Amino acid sequence: MLALAALVTGSSAGFAATTTPSATPVATHAFDTAPATATAPTPSFQGTLPAPTGPYAAGEDVIHLTDAIRPDPWVPSSGPRQLTVTMVYPAVPGTGTPAPYMTLAEAAGAIQHRKMPTSSGVTPQNLSSVTTHAFDGARPQRGKHPLVVLSPAYEDPRMVLTSLATDLASHGYVVALVGHTYEDSGETLANGQTPPCAICDDPARLDFDSVAASRALDVSFVIDQLTHGNTAWRLAHLIDKHKIGMAGHSLGGAAAAATMIADPRVLAGVNMDGSFHPAPMPGQINRPFLMLGAAADHHSAGGEWEQTWAALGGYKKWLTVADADHFSFTDLDLLLAEAGFPTPPLSPERGVVITREYVTAFFDRTLKGIHSPLLDGPSPNNPEVLFQY
Repeated sequence: MLALAALVTGSSAGFAATTTPSATPVATHAFDTAPATATAPTPSFQGTLPAPTGPYAAGEDVIHLTDAIRPDPWVPSSGPRQLTVTMVYPAVPGTGTPAPYMTLAEAAGAIQHRKMPTSSGVTPQNLSSVTTHAFDGARPQRGKHPLVVLSPAYEDPRMVLTSLATDLASHGYVVALVGHTYEDSGETLANGQTPPCAICDDPARLDFDSVAASRALDVSFVIDQLTHGNTAWRLAHLIDKHKIGMAGHSLGGAAAAATMIADPRVLAGVNMDGSFHPAPMPGQINRPFLMLGAAADHHSAGGEWEQTWAALGGYKKWLTVADADHFSFTDLDLLLAEAGFPTPPLSPERGVVITREYVTAFFDRTLKGIHSPLLDGPSPNNPEVLFQY
């Protein structure tokens, strides 16, 4: 569920960053719904994510950022807010070395946090080594590319959005997968520690509006560091700082909306199957926004998303996916299926394909000005996708 090559110092006040050859992400939240025993357990789990579909390869770096002027909101005694971010970028095919899905410690934390049964065959070793189709140290493609920030669900590490990140990179985007420290099963920090979740014990009492607002601060800080020189990341020159978007799953989707309200640099946003915390008010988001979710009651006409839809200004789309579940928009259903667990009626492979195609088409239109007929209406190639509006 997470990831890790040179120590650098930042130029802006209170910033320190380290870069590490990547140790990439893994899945957690979906494991929360897995049964006590797998129906068809695999003796040895071998996870493989789908290859990117664009013309470029996906390069990867993991960087560590410290916001020295902001105490950690969940564990103030730990000091300044520390973040681990996986950078995925358009790369030259055939360069670099295969990137792991996450560190061993992150994998161990995910398995422990979700109480994965040993019968599943999932171990820290094979979970951390899931095939990602991203390459550490790969040679970047030339030019400047739009930046897309990705934020995962509550309790899920950043790695669960790796399939989407690598595909966006293959289509010419720089992607920042943000790990929100103390909000999931563990992100390996610059000091090598992988702290567990500090806010997962009692979600019923958690103020998710505050968590979404905190994530918006995380993301704005990350954008600051990536667009002010090359000290945070050695390849920051690849980023077109005038073309920034954000997508998130579940609480990460709420964070995308919260970030757009707080930070005008984010020009387009996507909420994948998440509630809004809080729902935007009219006039707060007048930039492009995509709502993409399962066909649940609160994501259908008359549900919770309708209030948000009415408040959104500018270009907007509201799509639901038949037979999907909450994790169809991440790597989780795919990894669960490979471990022998039951999955929803929508095949995990279709969930990944649909998510990649529609999110990429949305950012192509809103950040690159490339029209995609995929967003014009129902498609015979994607009969599961329903256009609510």
